Amino acid sequence: MTTPAAAAADERPDWKALSDEEVVRRVREGDAPLFEVLMRRYNQRLYRVARAILRDDAEAEDVMQHAYVEGYLHIGQFAGRSAFSTWLTKIAVYEALARVRRRGRELLVDPLPEADEDAMSMLKSPRPDPEQQALQGEARTLLEAAIDALPAAYRSVFVLREVEGMSTAETAECLEVSDEVVKTRLHRARAFLREELLARAGVAASTAFSFHLSRCDRVVAAVFARLGVAARPKTH
Repeated sequence: MTTPAAAAADERPDWKALSDEEVVRRVREGDAPLFEVLMRRYNQRLYRVARAILRDDAEAEDVMQHAYVEGYLHIGQFAGRSAFSTWLTKIAVYEALARVRRRGRELLVDPLPEADEDAMSMLKSPRPDPEQQALQGEARTLLEAAIDALPAAYRSVFVLREVEGMSTAETAECLEVSDEVVKTRLHRARAFLREELLARAGVAASTAFSFHLSRCDRVVAAVFARLGVAARPKTH
């Protein structure tokens, strides 16, 4: 039997099709549960950038929750001068770096050898068989370990640019460095990873550090619990 709440939810439009700007506007107007759309939309990005800085899964999730709580509580301060996703990512970056500083870690860039101008190449199989899938899983694990081994400043740039697919300008804004710094650090990170792993990995960088649905649900529930906001009724 369909409950009144579920029936009302079924009548609502597809919120996931809304732009960030429209979701932000409606949250500002009092539709707090709609903030879930933004969390689910950017969970993987925030997890990846926080983990790139902290190298700790649990702490990265905590940073995500902090970023969402701060983003929700200060959503009225979002002026639209940059994309909402960039604004939110910067909150996560600030919190992750603050935690690094509190732990007394250094973010010094270790020198890496200069590389040639060849771009990274990764072998891709359009329809891998089970054996290939197993091998790719192992290669992905090795790739993630290699990324973790990068110096912190290179690692954060590589994850934002190559893993998350952000532009040079977006990455520079999130990390508060120049475009040229982003390009240099990315070039050196690619050189290190290509030499160590990527030429033989056979796995796309975009599959690293995936943020699965169960973890997505956990973060959404935890953020709403901290905010005292009721989640949207489920439609299934």
